[in-house]
Amino acid sequence: MPTYISKEGLEDLKKEFEKRKTTERKKITEQIAAAKELGDLSENFEYHEAKEQQGLNESRILQLEAMILDSVIVEETRGSEAVTLGVTFKVEINGAEKTYSMVGSSEADPLKGKISNESPIGKAFMGAKVGDMIEVEVPSGTMTYKIVGIE
Repeated sequence: MPTYISKEGLEDLKKEFEKRKTTERKKITEQIAAAKELGDLSENFEYHEAKEQQGLNESRILQLEAMILDSVIVEETRGSEAVTLGVTFKVEINGAEKTYSMVGSSEADPLKGKISNESPIGKAFMGAKVGDMIEVEVPSGTMTYKIVGIE
């Protein structure tokens, strides 16, 4: 499954990948070596903690590598008539106006107005045009959004 991502997002993934492969691996290896020097490994908290960190780091490295290999660059789109990946759009909800950007799941940050095309709200907005009313089911009920602009 492709990872839809901006050029900047891909660069961030590559930076994290390199940092985890070099700096983090070395740091964790040093922590494991230091913990081994403390003696009995069966009751050595530092050793077990470092080994757990090593496993988490290696897992993230594999995840990042897969995301980078499967990445599809999404260019920021201007002048689109419908909400698609790479588009910034404005909605009106309960009399307030909010701005969102449609991004791939790896870049989603709802608090910053970046919503994933794979999220329920993102799926509801995909393909919507100015003037469309979009209803989204949320735990507290149904939210109704009106698309008021697509940049």
